[in-house]
Amino acid sequence: MIRGVLIVNNHGAPRLTKFYVPIPPPSTTSTVIRRIFNQVASRPDSFCNYLDGTVPEWGGKGTKLIYRHYATLYFVFAVDAQESDLGILDLIQVFVEALDKRFENVCELDLIFHSDAVHYVLDEIVMGGMVLETNIVHILAAINDQTRLHKSSLQGGNASGDIDFRR
Repeated sequence: MIRGVLIVNNHGAPRLTKFYVPIPPPSTTSTVIRRIFNQVASRPDSFCNYLDGTVPEWGGKGTKLIYRHYATLYFVFAVDAQESDLGILDLIQVFVEALDKRFENVCELDLIFHSDAVHYVLDEIVMGGMVLETNIVHILAAINDQTRLHKSSLQGGNASGDIDFRR
C-alpha cells in the first residue's frame, strides 16, 4: 500500500503532499515531510532510488521511500514492504510523464499555481493508497476529458446537455 506521496523541492518546501495513512497526533504533517525529505536529500545521486526509511509516525521501520530526483524536485512515494520497488519507480515515471503532458513541460511553478490539476492527475493514478491506472494513454484521456469539461464550464457551456436554469 502507498502510505504517502510527496513532491518536494531541493530546499525541502513541499509542492504536493498526499497521505493515505493518517499521521497520528501529536505529530504534524510538516514533521513527517521534513523527516522524509532529510532521509532522501542526504543521499548522493549515485545511490539507488529506494531506501528503507524510518518514519516513527507509521510504526518506525517498515516504510520504504522510493523516489526520483528531477531537476529541482524530489518525487517521493512512501510505501509498505509489500510494494515492488521497481513498480513504484515506474509509477513515478508515469506520474511525471502525465504531468509533463498536462502542463507541456512541467516545472515547479506549475505545481504551485495548478495544485488542483496536479492532485487530479495523481488521483487518476492512485486512489486510497492503491494503484488504479498505469497506462499513460488512459490517464491522459481522463485528464483531457476533465480539462475539456473544465474549459466548457468556464465558457458558460453546458457540458452535460442539461437545461441551464440559472438565466
